Amino acid sequence: MRKPMSRTREGELAAQNMAAKAEEVALLLKTLSHPARLMIVCTLVDTELAVGELEAMLELHQPHLSQHLTVLRAARIVEPRRAGKQIYYRLTQAKAAELVGALHAIFCRRPE
Repeated sequence: MRKPMSRTREGELAAQNMAAKAEEVALLLKTLSHPARLMIVCTLVDTELAVGELEAMLELHQPHLSQHLTVLRAARIVEPRRAGKQIYYRLTQAKAAELVGALHAIFCRRPE
């Protein structure tokens, strides 16, 4: 029979878990902290788009868009897919999509 865990030990484990999660959340927030990257992720929440489509929709010059997509790829938030000469991007991280949804609900809802 296992001995019940003390409240102190339980609290230490909870704090360690929180610290690990805080690192993960901080990295996600840091990656999304640039307005262009946030807009890219917002645009890709429900769809996959070609680089040219993202460029036109977000009015970003291709070199800037590529820089931001590189950062998002490195963080594994988006992934590319090549189809002929086109490169399409889609979100790969559900947490990023959920966070963007929460931000949209807070900041973009219509006034009541």
